[in-house]
Amino acid sequence: MGRENIFKPTIGNESLHQHSNDNGVGIVTFATSKNLVVKSTILPHRNIHKYTWTSTEGKTHNQIDHILIDRRRHSGILDVRSFRGADCDTDHYLVVAKLRERLAELKQASQKFDGERFNLRKLNEMGVKKKCQIEITNRFAALENLNGDENNHRAWENIKENIKTSAKDSLGLHEWKQHKPWFDIECVDFLDQRKQTKMQWIQDQSQSNVDNLSNVRRNASRHFRNKRRHI
Repeated sequence: MGRENIFKPTIGNESLHQHSNDNGVGIVTFATSKNLVVKSTILPHRNIHKYTWTSTEGKTHNQIDHILIDRRRHSGILDVRSFRGADCDTDHYLVVAKLRERLAELKQASQKFDGERFNLRKLNEMGVKKKCQIEITNRFAALENLNGDENNHRAWENIKENIKTSAKDSLGLHEWKQHKPWFDIECVDFLDQRKQTKMQWIQDQSQSNVDNLSNVRRNASRHFRNKRRHI
């Protein structure tokens, strides 16, 4: 993506490249049709912070990863730059945007979730279902003696609390499933091996080191996939 005046204001003057290729024109066309702005071409940075991809021999640098945002909200992105030191297991660099979000205060605050969920599956058991019905009936019978002048909000709070108490006594609480962590010492070893291999490739970009880095990345990715699949 270049800096052509014909594409402004969809793009800016801070792109790494001077002229757009077919892919860049395609992004500009898409952004224009959706009323978007290519924010990564607007904010100034040194060229080394604009690279998002470098060839294996380390001689060709391109800015081919961009961040787009709706034109009405483009001021919410304060900064966009790439980080070359992040180990992302890819030949692309990590592109990070700094955002500023304005939050509107809701007039009616939503009720806070307390984490309690009743074990409703027990209602399939006739004995438990009958017990729950009796509990609710008895508690509502006690509500008939309340003061008739009581306001609606207070009446609703009494009804809600009685239903919750009856359900907790007869059904119990739902037990949340505890997920086992998949990231273990083997994953740490793979990350260390990948980092060491990458450092060797940075110091000596020979074909053997390129092949070695590819094999280590492939093995690490396969290990992480298998770990997540079996949690």
